Amino acid sequence: MINEKIKELMGQYSDELVELRRKFHSEPELSFEEVKTTQFVCDYLDQLGIAYRKTEPTGVIAEIKGGKPGETVALRGDMDALSVKQLNTHVPYASKIEGKMHACGHDTHTAMLMIAAKALNEVKEELAGNVRLLFQPAEEIAQGAKAMVEQGAMEGVDNVFGIHIWSQAPTHHISCTPGPSFAAADIFKVRFKGKGGHGAIPEDCVDAVMVASSFAMNVQAVVSRTIDPQSPAVLTIGKMEVGTRFNVIAENALLEGTVRTFHQDTRDHIENSITQFAESIATMYGATAEVEYIRGTQPVINDTESAQLVQQVATEAFGAEFLYDEKPTMGAEDFSFFLDKAPGCFALVGSGNPEKDTEWSHHHGNFDIDEDALATGAELYAQYAWAYLNK
Repeated sequence: MINEKIKELMGQYSDELVELRRKFHSEPELSFEEVKTTQFVCDYLDQLGIAYRKTEPTGVIAEIKGGKPGETVALRGDMDALSVKQLNTHVPYASKIEGKMHACGHDTHTAMLMIAAKALNEVKEELAGNVRLLFQPAEEIAQGAKAMVEQGAMEGVDNVFGIHIWSQAPTHHISCTPGPSFAAADIFKVRFKGKGGHGAIPEDCVDAVMVASSFAMNVQAVVSRTIDPQSPAVLTIGKMEVGTRFNVIAENALLEGTVRTFHQDTRDHIENSITQFAESIATMYGATAEVEYIRGTQPVINDTESAQLVQQVATEAFGAEFLYDEKPTMGAEDFSFFLDKAPGCFALVGSGNPEKDTEWSHHHGNFDIDEDALATGAELYAQYAWAYLNK
């Protein structure tokens, strides 16, 4: 199932892998601003003799041509950082850019995919097919994968595989469970318009505070009383803007929130129900409502055969004791746009180690990884491609 030469090469490349990750971590770039990262990846591919093309405005699509005919498997690694201030500035690879940080591990994904490409390039004559390398921008704003798909990233691809480093799991542990993995993520905005006026004369007004508060309290019933409890769903209102002054009855209110689901019928139902609740509550108070519902990422649903292949590869490469089942998360991943075009799966590679203080939540200013996990991720990328093409 696995390639022993790849395993041997991973040991040889381990120091380089750490250096690459540290470089990316110290020089973070935000979504669709990954200009230097993109160029560095291109220069690296030039050295390896791997053909590639840039995508707009950032990102790289590369391909390793195998020595034997076969299918094409795509490997995806995202590259963008976050607008997060790094707090653990004592590390030698801390961000050099104030207010920007690789707080989700995308620096590791890029480095791991580069080293996987280097190893696969060494055994390309034995590959029965081709390996497409997707160095993706703008995952954090859920637009990068879609942009790459629109620019031909998945044309001719038969299977796609992605990895996310995971601080909540112990170092080296791997999860890739068939079925739902990450949720669809949508955004909604609700605007209420009442009638403003003096705080001492409420009878002449329609208070947008009351309307917005009633909506915020009651719309949760959409999930708790109209959705099958066995169909997971989350509805969160994260922002409310209403009122201008302590003694003025508010005329306008704006609420913004997110909806997370795994199933399309649940998603459709919640979208319709939010509009119904908003309009009904507005009518009850004599106000008006306007609802904007924006569909974001699709759910990440791991193909059964692909996920089982990851488990087989991980067992042979690292040992069955490092496999575990991570429960589906309501977090989102735009890897879903690749899965819309071909079957595949998305694996989690643990990097949490209390002795190295790497169990912080993703998107936290103290986020870091146990760098011992890098070799696990890089090898998993390469061994999956090898196993898929030579199965």
